Amino acid sequence: MKTILDYISEKLKDSFDVKKREVDTALGKATLIFIDNLIGTVFVSEYIVAPLRRARDCIKSVEEVANNILDINIVGFAKNADDAVLHILSGDVIIIFEESDKIIFCEAKGFVRRGVATPITEAVIKGPREGFTETFVDNIALIRRRVKNPDLKFEPIFAGKKSNTVVCLGYIKGIAPQNLVDSIRDTVKNLNYEFILDTNYVEDKLKAKKTLFDTIGYTEKPDEVVAKMMEGRIAILVDGTPFAITAPYFFLENFHAPDDYYLNKYFTNFTRMLRWVAFFLATFLPGIYVAVTTYHFQLIPSLFVYRLAVARAGVPFPASVEVIIMMIFFQIVKEAGLRLPQPIGTAMSIVAALILGDAAAGAGITSRVTILVIAVSTVSYFLVPKVYGAVAIWSVIIVLFASFYGLPGFFIGCLVFLTHLSGLKSCDYNYLFPLGTKKNYSFKDIVLRGNLDNISDKIINEDDLNEENK
Repeated sequence: MKTILDYISEKLKDSFDVKKREVDTALGKATLIFIDNLIGTVFVSEYIVAPLRRARDCIKSVEEVANNILDINIVGFAKNADDAVLHILSGDVIIIFEESDKIIFCEAKGFVRRGVATPITEAVIKGPREGFTETFVDNIALIRRRVKNPDLKFEPIFAGKKSNTVVCLGYIKGIAPQNLVDSIRDTVKNLNYEFILDTNYVEDKLKAKKTLFDTIGYTEKPDEVVAKMMEGRIAILVDGTPFAITAPYFFLENFHAPDDYYLNKYFTNFTRMLRWVAFFLATFLPGIYVAVTTYHFQLIPSLFVYRLAVARAGVPFPASVEVIIMMIFFQIVKEAGLRLPQPIGTAMSIVAALILGDAAAGAGITSRVTILVIAVSTVSYFLVPKVYGAVAIWSVIIVLFASFYGLPGFFIGCLVFLTHLSGLKSCDYNYLFPLGTKKNYSFKDIVLRGNLDNISDKIINEDDLNEENK
């Protein structure tokens, strides 16, 4: 008959980092199994092996070993051999006695981890500079340090048939709607993936389909996560990634910056209005330019018409083709700047934008006015980085509408764009909140930032959501 030790050894064979250590005791030989590079070897020697050797002749039961012998904070019994294998792969040490079918596990994690650093994707002028790391237990600690509340709950769920990745749901009980918690928990438990490497695997199941807009939020900053949890959101952390996702997520949040709540309220509102202006310029300016220059010259001042005609003299393409070519050109420059190492990418972007843009105008491929319009549009959507992918595609779609029908086509494209946005939901919440929403949710920070004592003063409750869904 195959013993538990044989079964575990068979499961973990051909792995050089799986180690065994045998210790003689009064209950027979005790075998320790662990993965060498996931545990603290000195810790195991001092607090597991040494106590077993000191008490080798006076051990009476396996329960006594777990309760009285081992000098470990977290000790328990594995449910079965497969559960013991999972503990080993998670960085625990298991102890198997040859005369017993009980399996002890001890937490002795000691793997290499990255220290807490400033998040690269969310730089702030003022405010906390701590960012999440790839270790989810460290990320939970960063959150708990800010919320000393017994109602703060973290539920670990193992997802991924082959990877057994820890996906952790975080929420504040009594603030987060219970039906929202249950819905997200069921979704995570039913993830049908072989492996999970990032939060995007979970996000893909929660977000609205067939849209370029993110209907699930993401952040590297623990203070951002805490603020959203205080509003009744659910935070999801995945072991191995420094990003946390939050749900639900509203369109208005794309225009909020991490340090909006740490700077002067009036300056914050000024920069928010700049982001809204930048969003409209990035989305609609190329379409307006194509519509006016192609079909509606009478709307342009006569002096500017003359200058525009001179600038476009010799350009072989119609305005719509010219605009799309330049938009693609700027996208190529942007992607090259992002993918290259930072010092090279910055220099290459400047060279490409200045020299190649000027060369294109000099060669007669495009006009300088078109370069200016596309440059303004491209720079504008960097002010709202969370929607720049969606804006880049939708601006092309609106240009195509404008190129066929002029201003009527432009307005049709705008209507299609707004209709698409209004039909989106984030975990059964209206994505365009507060538009089309009768009930007030806890999310109080809308277009302009109000006083801090007025933000998040009402809890999202289940009745609000149920009434809204009706």
